[in-house]
Amino acid sequence: MRPNPSALVVDDNAINRNLLDGILRRIGWTAILCEGGEQALQTLREQTFDLVLLDLRMPGLSGIETCRRIRSELGLARLPVVAYTAHGMLEDRDRMLADGFNGMLIKPVSIADVKAVCAEFGPAPE
Repeated sequence: MRPNPSALVVDDNAINRNLLDGILRRIGWTAILCEGGEQALQTLREQTFDLVLLDLRMPGLSGIETCRRIRSELGLARLPVVAYTAHGMLEDRDRMLADGFNGMLIKPVSIADVKAVCAEFGPAPE
C-alpha cells in the first residue's frame, strides 16, 4: 500500500500553516510544517515530498528566494512548488512561473482550492 502523498507547508503565520495542515489531512495528505525558508531548505535536504506550498512574503528568506534555492542549491527541478500568497493577480502568476514556481494558491484558501492544487501537482492516484 502506498503511503499518503506528502506536502511541505512553509508559512511564517501559524494560523495559515495549521489551516493548510488541516485541509491537507482532510483530503488524505500528510503535511510537514515549516516557519520559514531556511527551515524548509533544511527539511528538503532530509526528506522528500510530493509538493511544496510556499508563502511568498516571509521574514528572512522570501518565498521567491527559497524557491530559487530549492531549484539551484538542492537541484529539485521536478518538485512541484506552489506559491501560496494573498497577492494573486494574473501578472503575478506569470512572474511566479518565471521565478520557478509551478503554480499559485491564493489566500484565503478553501478545501476545493487545495484539492485542485493537489490534484494538478501531486502524484497520480494508483
